[in-house]
Amino acid sequence: MNIPFLRFEQFIDETILKRGLSYFKSGYVREPDELSSGDYETIVEGSEDYTVRLTIKNETVTAYSCTCPYDLGPVCKHVVAVLFYLQQDELDLKPASAKKKSAAPKEKKKTVSQQVNELLEKISHDDLKKFILTNIERNPPFRNIFLSSFAQHNSAESKEMYAKQVRSILNSAAGRHGFIEYSQARGLGKAVYDLLAVAQKHVENKNHQSAFFIACAVMEEMTRALDFADDSDGDIGGNIDNAFEILHNIAVSNPPEPIRSALFNYCIESIRSNIFSGWDWHLSMMHLASEIITNPEDAALVISLLDKKGGSEYEFQKAQEIKLHIIQKFGSAKEAEQFLEQNLVNPAFRKTAIDKAVNDKNYEKAIAIANDGIQLDLKNKPGLAMDWYDCLLRIAILQNDTEKIISYARFLFLHSMQQKQQYYMLMKNNVAPGDWNIFVELIIVEITKRTRYPDVYAIAQIYVNEQWWDRLLQLVENNVSLSMVEEYEKYLSKDFSSRLTELYESEILKYLQHNAARNHYQTACRYLRRITKLGAPLKTKYIIENLRKLYPQRKALLEELNKV
Repeated sequence: MNIPFLRFEQFIDETILKRGLSYFKSGYVREPDELSSGDYETIVEGSEDYTVRLTIKNETVTAYSCTCPYDLGPVCKHVVAVLFYLQQDELDLKPASAKKKSAAPKEKKKTVSQQVNELLEKISHDDLKKFILTNIERNPPFRNIFLSSFAQHNSAESKEMYAKQVRSILNSAAGRHGFIEYSQARGLGKAVYDLLAVAQKHVENKNHQSAFFIACAVMEEMTRALDFADDSDGDIGGNIDNAFEILHNIAVSNPPEPIRSALFNYCIESIRSNIFSGWDWHLSMMHLASEIITNPEDAALVISLLDKKGGSEYEFQKAQEIKLHIIQKFGSAKEAEQFLEQNLVNPAFRKTAIDKAVNDKNYEKAIAIANDGIQLDLKNKPGLAMDWYDCLLRIAILQNDTEKIISYARFLFLHSMQQKQQYYMLMKNNVAPGDWNIFVELIIVEITKRTRYPDVYAIAQIYVNEQWWDRLLQLVENNVSLSMVEEYEKYLSKDFSSRLTELYESEILKYLQHNAARNHYQTACRYLRRITKLGAPLKTKYIIENLRKLYPQRKALLEELNKV
């Protein structure tokens, strides 16, 4: 998300904001380097040293990243600490190690780009050449980036050349048993990401062959690495996605025929050899091949591969969709329509057929196709069946059939898990005002009696829409939980803030009776802050003191309570 630089405190979670401020005040942020205008990089110290990068354009933070493993929100405390550092003069803040400022104005520091450009003007060609050669010998990451950046001038360039680079990165991250632990995956992911950034530059500069070799090498080697790595954070899989995106960028950049042909042949080879079998990239290669076909012979070749049996239902349906795309491109409109209507069991085809019939105002045909889908999917794929009911509702609206609109909207409100508010408003706008209250009460009765565990959230939604706050409070009390109170706090806080604080208090105490990990303590403290926001800070203090007495041995809890 973009963050207004001058008002960043208003857009960041309060807890993360406090931790970031604490890091800044403790002097953990090293002076940032301005790499180029608006691009900053620095180190934030902590249990480990983490690298933070920020981009600020037009007083807006447009990009930010940190090498820490935090993934519970969009912004980590290290990024916040750097924002406080950059805003310390405006906010009148000082880190612990800050020295008294001199009276003389400080000269603006040159950006890294400016410093580098000045050096390049002064360094001789021979000195620069010696520097590069020395670092190529000593620094493998630098060597890889250098070779890949200027690979178009290397007569020995090949996919295997880059595959060796990727394997070298993987080997450096693997332990002595050859397995890449979670802690090492992030570093190797960053190294491969940098290599792919070079490939993307090659695409932009129309060095298609270099980009093609890099992307193919990354896809193959990183896919193999998934068998001996902990990729919980997606550092490996994410780079495979990025590599495929580069191949796609090559395909849509109108490359020269030799490159298009090489890319098409690679897709075919990867499909035949099942390099990516079992992964979504196998289907992606099929789709990419279909996108760059230029003649009927290649079209027939791809279709023959798509027609091979095997794989999951999902893979089979995706293969059908690719085949339809090829038929639409090289066959007649009649052939495409015939193929689609012969395979309506494919949900994507059924939706396309319904949409076409609706656009043609052939509502009878659209209704028949939707009803056929309901009969096919209601038992084993109820979610899909709801989609077909929604199509029937859409047709009823087009036909201005009030009775069917009410019937379908009511059914979908009761049975669908999506768009409940939309269905509710359709009912309210079409039921006669004099009948509405009775109509709604009957829906509540049906929800209550329909199952052993009624959908209390659907009932709550009715109470919210009708502004029946007393009944909403009673529903929350009868189904009380911390999340339930939080969900409807915004509707009830005006009239029932005192009762909400009581519910929070009792549920926090129950929660901590059965949960004793730090993340549980953080959750409890988050709800304590909600009590304060409800206007009861004294109640918050009372609960905190009570918890300290109840759990004097839970050091982690006491630490978290100190942060409230």
